[in-house]
Amino acid sequence: MGQFLPFYKQVFKNLFSKPATTQYPFKPKEYPERTRGHIEINKDQCILCGMCMRSCPPGAINVDRAGKTWTINRFDCIQCGYCAEKCPKKCLSIIPGYQEPGAEKFAETVEVPYEPPKPAAKPAAPAAQGNAAPAAQGNSAAPAAATAQGNGTAPAAAQANAAEKADSTSGD
Repeated sequence: MGQFLPFYKQVFKNLFSKPATTQYPFKPKEYPERTRGHIEINKDQCILCGMCMRSCPPGAINVDRAGKTWTINRFDCIQCGYCAEKCPKKCLSIIPGYQEPGAEKFAETVEVPYEPPKPAAKPAAPAAQGNAAPAAQGNSAAPAAATAQGNGTAPAAAQANAAEKADSTSGD
């Protein structure tokens, strides 16, 4: 019987031992700690900054600020994790496991409900005192004339300096 069934020892051993395969459909696969999986986005935290798009080596991510969409082409993604690393809001993460296979190549698009903050309204300028407002609005040549003299002083001071020089030269 040794020649007729040379594998009988292996058959009896396998009949009375645990199976070597996993019970995949009934028990989900447990992935090791640093397994690369697929990219997931938390669309409520995303600010559409585009840092993930700029750091993606194969260019699998596209951010459209005008359309408020974030798109990833799963077939181009190499699961390197640079996008999750560079995201300032940490809205991208790598989930252990793999993307379900599909019959067609497609890009997954996510609508992001981000509204950029509106710039704060500038406070109204306080009312100008006395004649300073009309002078600033109406005559812009007066400060230019004062700085053209080289001393950078106000026009009234320039006139006073000119009057002093005229008095000192006429007295001699």
